Amino acid sequence: MSYDFNAIEAKWQKKWLDTNAYSVTEDPSKEKYYCLEMFPYPSGKLHMGHVRNYSIGDVIARFKSMSGYNVLHPMGWDSFGLPAENAAIAHGIHPDKWTTENIAEMGYQLRRLGLAYDWDRELATCKPDYYKWTQWIFTQFYEKGLVYKKNAPVNWCPSCETVLANEQVVNGGCERCDSTVVKKNLSQWYFKITDYAERLLEDLEKLEGWPDKVKLMQKNWIGKSVGAEVSFKIDGSEKALDVFTTRPDTLFGATFMVLAPEHPFTNELTDGTEFEVPVRAFQQKLQHLSEIERTSTDVEKEGMFIGRHCINPLNGELIPIYIANYVLMDYGTGAIMAVPAHDERDFDFAKKYDLNVIPVVDPENADIDVNNLTAAFVAEGKMINSGEFNGMNNKEAIEKIIEKINGMGIGEKTINYRLRDWLISRQRYWGVPIPVVNCPTCGEVCLPEEQLPLLLPTDVEFTGKGQSPLTTSPTFMHTPCPKCGEMATRETDTMDTFVDSSWYFLRYCDARNDKEVFDKKKAEYWMDVDQYIGGVEHAILHLLYARFFTKVMYDIGLSPVDEPFKNLLTQGMVLKDGSKMSKSKGNVVSPDEIIKTYGADTARLFVLFASPPEKDLEWSEAGVEGAFRFLNRVWRLVEELMTERSEGAVNVNTKEEKELVYVLNKTVKKITEDVNGRFNFNTAISSIMELVNQGYHYKEAAKDELNQALINEFVEKLVIIIAPFAPHFSEELWEMLGHNESVHKVAWPTFDEAALVKDEVEIVLQVNGKVRDKVSVATSASKEEIEALALANEKVLNFMEGKSIVKVVVIPSKLVNIVVK
Repeated sequence: MSYDFNAIEAKWQKKWLDTNAYSVTEDPSKEKYYCLEMFPYPSGKLHMGHVRNYSIGDVIARFKSMSGYNVLHPMGWDSFGLPAENAAIAHGIHPDKWTTENIAEMGYQLRRLGLAYDWDRELATCKPDYYKWTQWIFTQFYEKGLVYKKNAPVNWCPSCETVLANEQVVNGGCERCDSTVVKKNLSQWYFKITDYAERLLEDLEKLEGWPDKVKLMQKNWIGKSVGAEVSFKIDGSEKALDVFTTRPDTLFGATFMVLAPEHPFTNELTDGTEFEVPVRAFQQKLQHLSEIERTSTDVEKEGMFIGRHCINPLNGELIPIYIANYVLMDYGTGAIMAVPAHDERDFDFAKKYDLNVIPVVDPENADIDVNNLTAAFVAEGKMINSGEFNGMNNKEAIEKIIEKINGMGIGEKTINYRLRDWLISRQRYWGVPIPVVNCPTCGEVCLPEEQLPLLLPTDVEFTGKGQSPLTTSPTFMHTPCPKCGEMATRETDTMDTFVDSSWYFLRYCDARNDKEVFDKKKAEYWMDVDQYIGGVEHAILHLLYARFFTKVMYDIGLSPVDEPFKNLLTQGMVLKDGSKMSKSKGNVVSPDEIIKTYGADTARLFVLFASPPEKDLEWSEAGVEGAFRFLNRVWRLVEELMTERSEGAVNVNTKEEKELVYVLNKTVKKITEDVNGRFNFNTAISSIMELVNQGYHYKEAAKDELNQALINEFVEKLVIIIAPFAPHFSEELWEMLGHNESVHKVAWPTFDEAALVKDEVEIVLQVNGKVRDKVSVATSASKEEIEALALANEKVLNFMEGKSIVKVVVIPSKLVNIVVK
């Protein structure tokens, strides 16, 4: 019988589906293991990155199940998002139809890969039975004071008359019509994630199973800074500019102030003055730049004087107020004190606009003249030009100056975070409707639970113009206020899709519950996620938001844990010709074609063998063919060795039998260690290949004198250990061996430590460093016995003839080198 992968894979996929083979329930008698890969956006087709991600998770889930754990391994769909709405605009297809068809297609592809998912828990974030609870969670956040609304700038295309997501702005233009994108202030909804900034930062220490690089990325994103907030009185006004600085030791060196162009004082201080027109023009110019572009070190610093001055509170000097492209309203107070002598950006700006540079920290280094700086001096030194603080170490002066400004009533020690509150408003249709009405009498009112889900209306127009298609629905816009009954208007924003993916792992614990968000006892059993797997591109936003949601839900008594993911694996990309696969580059490899030509198990085996999971994987047709040949090689070996069956005890006598037992136990041990936490799937598969080679070697050496009891143990363990990697293949072989139960329900094999201790070891015999023979010696042999054996070896003697021995080097268990001349 040949390895007919098409028939075999179809057979077992049907059986697994028909029997709900991987459906699980809570079982307090068994230790649980929750394995989860980041769920996909249903774009229509799986790519090889998906295959790699899900194959990694599947090996872990299958291995843990065979190791005795009660394994939860669910799958679902992150199914709200812009592409579905774009399809509606371009092709007149309703987003729900487009999404549902894509889910069906991708679900079929996932099943073809033989993934051990509990399909009874399948969810889609765009379905009302899921987004009802997303809306309900919003109301809980609202009650806790973690939701608010304020005006904020958004990307606006004046031609399309619509809001654009950041990814829709390409080189400052609209991706659809190339019109120049501008900033427009709209009323937006926010989650107060900044209330959790310190906990999100501190609790990174709990995440011992996360890659250090991911924790560092989150730490930098949260961006905790300790410093001082200081007030600079505006000359000729009762108002003051508040600034945050991490360098209060440099206050005496502040020679100008810089406002973000969006700062409210910018307009207030220039209205009706000669500076109004040029300042508005400068503001307009910056509307086309993103925050990343404005703060990039490659972008030239630009600004302008706005005609007003502040008073330095420590020395009384008048200092000019500028606006500049590199200061953002969303960071700190939206204003900075500029100290050009000790900050590189300020130094560049001061040189460009011929502003004063006053050094206040002296490096006491003869090579650096602080009075003639060519670059900012940012290191430690002694205070100068700083009044009573002169001569003090600048690090020590920080606290002293904070004490002084605190005593003066103009400042205090402050902690600042780079992290901004989470803007969740999207002027889109295909997202979760925000469950709030605006009542003329009651103001903002959240919908009560009995009025959820607030369904997306179907009577909308997809024109690509206007703020949101929801505004075109007459049935949606107007509704009675839940509090007073007066006619109110609904919110027409939908939520950022990151909201949907910030709690789905909790819903999997009880995905069919229509009475509550999930049963707390079920969540207590399954949470936290033992192993989370996904791309490093989600290191910040998704993972940070999921941590935030979990902490809030923990605080309000919903989640049993305050961190969602115990361990995190970030797998590398799949490359072809050195580049990430993409349609534009024409280097996409279709999983369907690989499965059609070689089978799903070959595709899985290749992506697992070709590279460690955390590294990028280079696609190789030869590698795929090699994986296919290996499976055929295993198939033939099992077929050839299973002609007879023996249930008797295994007695090992010959050298070849001992070696087979040794390699078998060594392989089981290696795979167990490689898969269990290390995730070295490539080396695990390599060890299986070595075991198969040993099986063929034994078969050839033993000829017709096969130890059938040993063969029985070898074949069964071989099929079991390959099962997590090639599930259909192993199921078929297991059935061929006469078993009725699934191989994936069989206990993972143990290894015998005693069998890993060899009675004999093969050593190399060398003459003048060149190998002349290999012999087996007892592992207990002394150096003298090994030397004597080597000197008596016939092949060695032939190369020593007529020569004298200079020395003999013996390295036990490895080699003997005889040096002659």
